[in-house]
Amino acid sequence: MCIPTWVCASPGMSAHNDGNEMTAPTTPNVWAEHSLNPNDPGFDTARAGGVTSMQILPGSANLIGGRGVTIKNVPATTYQAMKFPDAPHGLKFACGENPKRVYGSKGAAPMTNMGNVAGYRKAFLDAQEYMRAQDEFTRKLVVWESGDKGKRGDRPTPPKTDLALETLAGALRGEILVHNHCYRADEMATMIDLSEEFSFKITAFHHGVEAYKIADLLAKKGVCAALWADWWGFKMEALDGIQENIAFVDAAKNGCAIVHSDSGEGIQRLNQEAAKAMARGNRAGLGITPEHAIRWLTANAAKALGVADRVGTLEAGKQADVVIWNGTPFSVYAKAEQVFIDGALRYDRNDRSTWHQADVMLGMQKEVTP
Repeated sequence: MCIPTWVCASPGMSAHNDGNEMTAPTTPNVWAEHSLNPNDPGFDTARAGGVTSMQILPGSANLIGGRGVTIKNVPATTYQAMKFPDAPHGLKFACGENPKRVYGSKGAAPMTNMGNVAGYRKAFLDAQEYMRAQDEFTRKLVVWESGDKGKRGDRPTPPKTDLALETLAGALRGEILVHNHCYRADEMATMIDLSEEFSFKITAFHHGVEAYKIADLLAKKGVCAALWADWWGFKMEALDGIQENIAFVDAAKNGCAIVHSDSGEGIQRLNQEAAKAMARGNRAGLGITPEHAIRWLTANAAKALGVADRVGTLEAGKQADVVIWNGTPFSVYAKAEQVFIDGALRYDRNDRSTWHQADVMLGMQKEVTP
């Protein structure tokens, strides 16, 4: 299973408050991997729940929160050892209540949805200008290198590198995949308008409790939706959720629905979350089979992470990330018996020698006498 989540280590305490760089509303210069704590015990519990790969994103306080990273869920001492080789970076956006609440409470912009959109537009206008300067330097360099060595003068000076604008330029070029925290249907449609204004693609909306209202639009634009099975109502923009959301997004022609967690608890039971969504869809008459619903945890998630050519389905030539269950994964009694990552056994429920424990957990459990 390949699951989008966000970078806040457990146990939750101020020392682990590394998810949001709340020093400016746009911080595309920061990278989630530099906050990733490989010693987070949540990786071990997620692995026991059958999660083999995941995307770690910055939190949702900022309009543009920074780069995300895709990892293999293998025990490691460093984040470098966990990175999914050659997976594209993600870029975290957040629209709606979060950024305007965080910065509006400080008497700063944005404090309205108008300010949110203005902030995105300014950021991408700056990125376009930065790209033009880079292109102009490249053009001048080509002319200089092809000219008469005795007459061509000094080599052109490249523009100064800007880490934030490099990230935004990567999104504009399609090299970095945009993942957008967004709840309301109208706000998702506004973000699609923004993406078309600046010619970039939104890869997936996250949370999207009103995604069902624009399922056809999402499918038409090729945008996936990483959704909860039934979280709703905890703030105003989450008020209009329905339990058929995932199923209705999936039912649109070419729809791409993903079950995600956003929770250290939920990530351990994503199979059950998918089962709930499948059950509600079938009560609505959609006739969803388990063989199809499993894609919400596998193939569709891999697509949104830009790694579908390597994981997400069982095919020759792929990386052999395989989970063996003790029964149908859509049962509340189901347990992941064995978890293989890159073809190597990384967890066996019946072999304690495969049960990795994060350092922070050592010494916290009583010795068990055989």
